[in-house]
Amino acid sequence: MKAALQAYHARMQRVLEYIDRHLDDDLDLDALSSVAAYSKYHFHRQFTATFGLSVHRYVKLARMKRASHRLAYRDARSVTDIAMDAGYDAPDAFARAFRQRFGQSPSSFRKSPDWEPWLAAFGPLDNARSKLMQKTFTIDDVTIRDVPATPVAIMEHRGDPATLGATIQRFIAWRQAAGLHPRTSPTFNVWRSERRPASPADYSVDLCVGTDRPIEANGEEIKAGEIKTGEIPGGRCAVLRVVGHTDNLEPAALYLYRDWLPASGEEARDFPIYCQRLSLFPEVAEHEAVAELFLPLK
Repeated sequence: MKAALQAYHARMQRVLEYIDRHLDDDLDLDALSSVAAYSKYHFHRQFTATFGLSVHRYVKLARMKRASHRLAYRDARSVTDIAMDAGYDAPDAFARAFRQRFGQSPSSFRKSPDWEPWLAAFGPLDNARSKLMQKTFTIDDVTIRDVPATPVAIMEHRGDPATLGATIQRFIAWRQAAGLHPRTSPTFNVWRSERRPASPADYSVDLCVGTDRPIEANGEEIKAGEIKTGEIPGGRCAVLRVVGHTDNLEPAALYLYRDWLPASGEEARDFPIYCQRLSLFPEVAEHEAVAELFLPLK
């Protein structure tokens, strides 16, 4: 029975991975049932029973998530191009669907996103993926590396994680104005609290970009003093690479702290766990995003 269930889950996971890699293709029921190796007459019901939403809605949500990220974080793309990439034949149809889901027009969201409805809208998508797509790690996935000290510019986010998207948007706008592109200036997140602290007000993360340039408050949204200088210290670190869907790195961080560290005999240094984002969604597809977690060691 257990082996049969594992085989069933593997087939359904294969479908999600296929959707990730072919989000711009015609993901109809025939194509996806063929990937799962099930009859399309049964596949639709099996998918809904497994993930809690229909395959059609899952694909729509995945495309809309990518579209919303492109609107918020990539202003070089036109709304029309983003609508077409999301599978809509016309911008007005995309705008109606977007407003219905998020309570804002695409143009309004691009200018000033309301992130709480956004988080609520993608809850079903995240829940569906969490059923079968949890990453697991082993001791062989962790390496110990000597890393150099890195001077960084920092924008702090303090408070409710539901508002983190707005801080990220301002950070991206500032670094674009400063000419600090992710391809030439590394991107780091330093976590100074748990992902879900007991009180949302206690959530704390630093958004960092590697640079030794003087800091200026470029852009209308950036206040003087909001960008600070600092350093990610060098030294020995346990490093764990995560590939694909790197928006939630908590399982990887927990593995390093809870499993790897006690078994390794190492001791953690007095600096928080942090990550370097080597490739970022939506510049690359979600399944191609890469992040490395660093646990500083004595």
